[in-house]
Amino acid sequence: MLIRHTPEIASTDITDPQVYAGRRDFIRTLALGLGAASLGLAHGAETREGRGRPLANLRSSPFSTLDDKPTPYQSMTTYGNFYEFGPDKDSPAKNAHRLRTSPWTLTVDGEVKSPKTFAIEDILKWAPLEERIYRMRCVEGWSAVVPWVGFPFSELLKRVEPTGNAKYVEFWSLADPEQMPYVRIPLLDWPYVEALRLDEARHPLSILAVGMYGEVMPKQNGAPIRLVVPWKYGFKGAKSIVRIRFVEKQPNTAWMKAGPDEYGFYSNVNPDVPHKRWSQASERRLGEFLKRKTLPFNGYADQVASLYAGMDLRKNF
Repeated sequence: MLIRHTPEIASTDITDPQVYAGRRDFIRTLALGLGAASLGLAHGAETREGRGRPLANLRSSPFSTLDDKPTPYQSMTTYGNFYEFGPDKDSPAKNAHRLRTSPWTLTVDGEVKSPKTFAIEDILKWAPLEERIYRMRCVEGWSAVVPWVGFPFSELLKRVEPTGNAKYVEFWSLADPEQMPYVRIPLLDWPYVEALRLDEARHPLSILAVGMYGEVMPKQNGAPIRLVVPWKYGFKGAKSIVRIRFVEKQPNTAWMKAGPDEYGFYSNVNPDVPHKRWSQASERRLGEFLKRKTLPFNGYADQVASLYAGMDLRKNF
């Protein structure tokens, strides 16, 4: 049964309280201990700026999920995780107005033949922008359906040519304490770094997103450019990316450092592998009252399961 959401979404309406609290306790404790005032945060700040600039001439994609209704824009822009702006679900919407997305550059280096730094204006010209309607599953047990706008990660590969030593790809988010006040305290090991195997990154479903809902990416959702990998838990999608580095050895990512026995490198959506402190067998979608069963690989098993053939997905979680 669908219910109409009010602009403010209580975290307990979406995620079981013990799940939400369990992942956030250490983060919130640090944040409250430091105090919002010392971070330069204004109490009762505006939740977000106006709607973003529309993006023209978007192509539809055969990879889009057409049997799921997109989550309301208001829900996706006022409820989420972006710890550089705070530990609560509404922190990004309240604080991300500080983020300066122009000028913006993306450095690509490491095991590539042509290391380069690209301006965001040039990145937007790489390929026609596509609308990709994807399911999104948070590790905390809530989910959404989002019409992202972007292009395949493979477009970047054409421009830098990974060497034969490149086996993994790191995605580095911006970590500027002036713009991102919670970078001043060790909520996580900053900068936020996520990573994929190279074959995962070049899979046709993996995209670099520059918008959503037909508009430029909102700051609280990872502007101006972020990673989207729909068969993995949401935290794998690095936001506000400033560096992409190709490496030979498997990286130790931000959440692996924070909880190595809770967050694995792969973090594929898997209802049969519970989190250490809660089940992953079901989820509650934003805008819905009842829970639904979680699908293996978030419903993309037909497209990506072959990437993990022969692997023990309980061990390689």
